[in-house]
Amino acid sequence: MPNTIDSTIEETIEQRLTALEKLRSEINRVIIGQREVVDQLLICLLARGHALLEGVPGLGKTLLVKTLADCTELAFKRVQFTPDLMPGDILGSEILEEDHSTGKRFFKFQRGPIFTNILLADEINRTPPKTQAALLESMQEYAVTVAGETTALPEPYFVLATQNPIEQAGTYPLPEAQLDRFLLNIHIDYPAERDEIEILRATTGGATKKPAPCLDAAELLEMQRLVREIHISDDLYHYAARLVRATRTSEGTNSKLPQWIKWGAGPRAGQALILAAKARAFLQQRLAVTRADIQALLLPVLRHRILLSFHAQAEGITVPQLLDELLDSVPEPGRD
Repeated sequence: MPNTIDSTIEETIEQRLTALEKLRSEINRVIIGQREVVDQLLICLLARGHALLEGVPGLGKTLLVKTLADCTELAFKRVQFTPDLMPGDILGSEILEEDHSTGKRFFKFQRGPIFTNILLADEINRTPPKTQAALLESMQEYAVTVAGETTALPEPYFVLATQNPIEQAGTYPLPEAQLDRFLLNIHIDYPAERDEIEILRATTGGATKKPAPCLDAAELLEMQRLVREIHISDDLYHYAARLVRATRTSEGTNSKLPQWIKWGAGPRAGQALILAAKARAFLQQRLAVTRADIQALLLPVLRHRILLSFHAQAEGITVPQLLDELLDSVPEPGRD
């Protein structure tokens, strides 16, 4: 990547930022508060990644995704994941049809809801691993294979999955291989008191706010291309790599980290950290990544990619606490 951004690209970025700010404004008409959550969801879209949204019931996870779809001109499908959901219910299946003019029978592929731009996988941890795995190929290859035939998915394509982190009965935890496909693990917390009062006003009255579509597929694809043009210095590449490598017990830079981590993050975590940092810079109308971008996204990027050891769990150590220790132990650029 060049060290500076071409003036033409810079001008194009500035033009797209107007549409992006309009998108965020429309989302905020419906979603009250939760600005960081909204920004992280937009970062996933800009970085061409998938998001796993976690939060207790009633915090608006489904509403957030539905609002995002309403604010764009993208195709949207919602799948409620249940214990009896089968892979064919998501991918589609071949059905036997008959040509009435000739009497001949033939198989025709009936596309499932996965053939869309935004797929809401609601309560993804309520369906068995066999059905969860049906999403793996689509999330990585942006294509699906049914009956030996591979079909590309529409562009852009996003899986936005939700799950309740406190309910364990009747759920199937996502395997690490699938968790790694999510760019960010976004936690939605309870709203602040002021925001909660505003939510009560907005949802118990007569009129409801409806967002207006303000972004189409072509514009979003152009933004995704521009995000990759955002500049990042070699120092920050090295910093991101050191942060990810320090999660591996054999390479920890702090004596506490090896005993707290059972399994560290792989190279895909570094890729996610860089792309998400570029998208954050773009979202904040900057043409270069800063150290703060990487540090701000370390938790949502690594939260689902680190397995805590039994020792850490016994001590009550959480992933956020571990990552605070990680940031303290890895020298920042220019401070080695």
